[in-house]
Amino acid sequence: MLYTEAPETHMHTLKVGIVDVAGMREPFDVEVFRRIARERLHALAPLRYQLVDIPLRLHHPMWRENEEIDYDYHLRQVVVPSPGGRRELDEVIGHLASTPLDRSRPLWEMYVAEGLAGDRIVIIHKVHHVLADGVASSNQMAWAIQPHPPELSTAPLVSRDADRTAAGLLLAAARDHARMAWRLPGLLLRTSTGVARVQRRAWERGRHPELAAAFAPPPSFLNHVVSPVRRFATAPLALADVKQTAKALGVTLNDMVLATAAGALRELLIRYDGAADRPLVAGVPVSYGNPDRLSGNEFSYLTPSLAVHVADPLKRVELTSVATRIAKENHQLLGPSLLPAWMNYLPPAVAPAAFTWQAGRMESSAVMNLTISNVPGPRERGSIEGATIAEIYSVGPLVIGSGMNITVWSYVDQLNVSVLTDDLTTGDPHEVTDAMVRSFAEIRRAAGLTGPLTTVADALPPVTVAR
Repeated sequence: MLYTEAPETHMHTLKVGIVDVAGMREPFDVEVFRRIARERLHALAPLRYQLVDIPLRLHHPMWRENEEIDYDYHLRQVVVPSPGGRRELDEVIGHLASTPLDRSRPLWEMYVAEGLAGDRIVIIHKVHHVLADGVASSNQMAWAIQPHPPELSTAPLVSRDADRTAAGLLLAAARDHARMAWRLPGLLLRTSTGVARVQRRAWERGRHPELAAAFAPPPSFLNHVVSPVRRFATAPLALADVKQTAKALGVTLNDMVLATAAGALRELLIRYDGAADRPLVAGVPVSYGNPDRLSGNEFSYLTPSLAVHVADPLKRVELTSVATRIAKENHQLLGPSLLPAWMNYLPPAVAPAAFTWQAGRMESSAVMNLTISNVPGPRERGSIEGATIAEIYSVGPLVIGSGMNITVWSYVDQLNVSVLTDDLTTGDPHEVTDAMVRSFAEIRRAAGLTGPLTTVADALPPVTVAR
């Protein structure tokens, strides 16, 4: 996550909470927010983590824990332009996403946005992916939005003064290099065994010509050298509608998300490329390890085929389910933690420069066309000091060579879609959210579920793009 960051690719994620402050016991202003936020933010120990570079780049950076947070720096104020709707808010968030985080400080910023229509404010949390992946950040948010959050048991990062000296850091690096050398033969064995299992199972399954070949994404309008500018768009769906449709078709919620994205991308491919005649490859982050963690990255990728070349929405859902099942099986056969384990062996002296060089020259993504995430968010509605969290959105970063990230977060009765692009991929990122809603409605009709989509109560009005 650190080494792939370049001027064109910022590796932070965004968490957006739209908050109804009408029920607060005192009038809301930024100082009230700061007072409420201070205690909760300080209790989240990962927000005090600070990167420490190893002398001469002889190993990967390490963490140390700051005792204090500079709230004047980390807590900021922005204003949503009039009339303060979803489009204006999304434009503000896109602007905030366009600048990298300062690595000389703890890797997060939090913005309170005023000017939204109605008695609403917005909390925008910008946090580096190296600090927390989707599961960790979801756990942080679920804890922070409770009316009376329980005490956290996060162990502090304890270090002596001697550990922070150049000699102490080099000694720690040497110890870890020794551990990595000891583990390497076992990792090589796990790799060869996993690859053999995947190849054997692929031979047993036979050919699937209707699916995209693994690690061979076709060229598309999505894939280019990414610009530093970010564009953001959101749209809410009713979770009950999506669950009902998935049950009617006998597929999973994740299959529904991917099939909906495939339908939307089909529409956009026809618009921007003039055809949608080849399946795309999605990169889908999947978590492993401790589900209750508050920091760190414990995920790998599935790379299922997206049936954008299929006009029939039910056939698209069927192929999505098959592709996802195969991708999950391959992931388990290979080993969920295998790829992340190899990342530890990246040479820190040359990896950042190599990724930066690649980001500015790579014309298409090596293994995927775009990233699509589906993260289960908080199940209970958050309430703080009488303010109610009405909507939550989240999105991850763009990766090298790919100009789109679609992230879907569930929150209580909502399934909320966020789209991040650069300024080269589409004319308007709301074209993507618009297409997602139309694609889902098309699948419901094909499944025999008639009637309009359920309106998400208390959500900001959606953005509709003229076609």
